[in-house]
Amino acid sequence: MVIDNGLSAWEANAEFWDNFMGDESNGFHRNLVRPNVEKLLEATENDVVLDIACGNGNFSERLAGFGARVIAFDYSAKMIELAKKRRKSVLDKVEFHVCDAADSAALLRLIGNKPFDKAVANMAIMDIAEIEPLFKALSTMLKDGGAFVCATHHPCFTFPNDDYFTNCIDKGEAVEGQPVLHNYYHRTISDIFNIAFKNGFIVDGCYEVPFSGEKKPIIMVIRFRKNS
Repeated sequence: MVIDNGLSAWEANAEFWDNFMGDESNGFHRNLVRPNVEKLLEATENDVVLDIACGNGNFSERLAGFGARVIAFDYSAKMIELAKKRRKSVLDKVEFHVCDAADSAALLRLIGNKPFDKAVANMAIMDIAEIEPLFKALSTMLKDGGAFVCATHHPCFTFPNDDYFTNCIDKGEAVEGQPVLHNYYHRTISDIFNIAFKNGFIVDGCYEVPFSGEKKPIIMVIRFRKNS
């Protein structure tokens, strides 16, 4: 079966998304995603970090500000074109590439002369058609003990069709008014974790994050650690 990877939607949405996220990202990312990702990622000067599904490069630029060297990629060529324009002041610290996170062979070509210290995926796991190729590649791309931190919709509270246990593709709108609905790939927590465990990762950090004033989380942020 051929899985719809949703690329055409992100190509259509790229300019709208870049304009909406702007230079500093939106409040959702600034207030809910970033603080928790940064606690678990612990990016420091001289880290080499892989920014997965980087969009217009908001977090890539932030990592560069911490002194990290960043290899960032997205599978939308249009999004990468816009990222290079918007982040031109940090192109000496950030390399942008077009690459599909569901293609292990393509991912492995991003490795430089040493493994990555860390990898990050901000609100992207639920947008990737197949995540096992990503975990498989990261098991080679990361150094022993290296961390992969991902923020994603909390599967327990964001599933479609009143059916948590059935993995499926759902169409959704991340930002009101975007030109085209894009794919969300619902997976259970056990499916995500078991893929990670199969590829040599453990979980050693996690936050469940609600909107302000709410009593259930909208996202979860997980740190997977490559077993040494």
